[in-house]
Amino acid sequence: MELLEAPGSLRERLKKKFVDRSALIGVAGIGYVGLPLAVEKAKVGFEVIGYDRSNVRVDEVNQGLNYIRDVDDSELARVVETGKLSASTDFSSLGRCDAIVICVPTPLTPNLDPDISFIKAVGEQVAAHLRPGQLVCLESTTYPGTTEEVLLPMFSQTGLKVGEDYFLCFSPERVDPGNARYTTRNTSKVVGGITEACADVAGCFYQQTIVDVLTVSSPKVAEMCKVFENTFRSVNIALVNEMALLCDRLGVSIWEVLDAAATKPFGIMRFDPGPGVGGHCIPLDPFYLAWKAREYDFHVRFIELAGEINHSMPYFVREKVVRGLNSAGRAVKDADILILGVSYKSDIEDWRESPAIKVMNLLHKDGAKIDYHDPYVPKFSENGLQWHSIPLSKERIERADCVLILTNHSNVDYARVVEQAKLVIDTRNATKNVTKGREKLVLL
Repeated sequence: MELLEAPGSLRERLKKKFVDRSALIGVAGIGYVGLPLAVEKAKVGFEVIGYDRSNVRVDEVNQGLNYIRDVDDSELARVVETGKLSASTDFSSLGRCDAIVICVPTPLTPNLDPDISFIKAVGEQVAAHLRPGQLVCLESTTYPGTTEEVLLPMFSQTGLKVGEDYFLCFSPERVDPGNARYTTRNTSKVVGGITEACADVAGCFYQQTIVDVLTVSSPKVAEMCKVFENTFRSVNIALVNEMALLCDRLGVSIWEVLDAAATKPFGIMRFDPGPGVGGHCIPLDPFYLAWKAREYDFHVRFIELAGEINHSMPYFVREKVVRGLNSAGRAVKDADILILGVSYKSDIEDWRESPAIKVMNLLHKDGAKIDYHDPYVPKFSENGLQWHSIPLSKERIERADCVLILTNHSNVDYARVVEQAKLVIDTRNATKNVTKGREKLVLL
């Protein structure tokens, strides 16, 4: 049997590899979180292997072709050309890696329960190749306890001792797609290790490419930190969405209310209403927390209510469309509806969990004839339907019975849209600065 090095020497040797950039880094999952992280590590001199089950993604990375907008095309091409970054569908080389970062998706089941099957699948691959002197970091958003209750038992079966032979931590991703100000490098990083030694090694690893690294007492604290951050946003968005529903009943503009409230210099933080919530985090994370809370006979009613309100907004948008068409003497069945924007927020290509998709499905079931325009999402498929973005021509706008703004991309001329359209329903206040033709406008 191979003799293991003294724990202290393994720890210090690994930290030295991080400092002198001689460590080999493996990133499991090269999507919105994993690819920016892989490129950032490769930029400073680490050799990085990106692992993914998608042959398409792997081939694109190996050709230096970028598919994530937050990654600079030239930076990706350069690190691939210099051999610092490569990608593979073969996880057997994980044993060569000094650090393995898990950045796989964590969706919900149809019953809104956590689906951590991707974490488990990668965890099994890591366990099969785990060796002394490795750091394993989970970054995928998940419920508090995942690192210690799911990954740690897998790795313990190898006979290696955590904190001595290998090091395990949770460090939540904080990616905000499309945010040019806060990137992987300058967004502070929270790290929670199984042991103090784990936290020490992980902190050293992240300090090489991230400006500010905060160590907390355990993975569970770091996991809770992540779901709290997104639950905070979910709850506040739900509050303003509920206010929008009330203002609709009262005949008051929610946008005017928010503009007025935002002038207060203290005690308020602005959140805007919309057709729902989207992206990988806000629609999902509160349900991860609610699911875990039930294990402790605790019901997060406030959080669950916020989720219900946010998930109800696409239905409210559909109601606004029906009412708008009715006022023009048109039924929703066979109505010609042009959707503007299907990504979950402005100026990005990410349509994961986008409320726009839900609205489109609802109107499609009502018998409406739907087209969409989105310069960032040329095509997508959902529920067996194939959708393709169309040009935003004068003829198409004029033909529509209703133009429905679901995502407020900045490269759309909304003044032109309002001028040429018969009816515009704006769920994002994208037409705020449009002065002519406001009688055609219906705001959320």
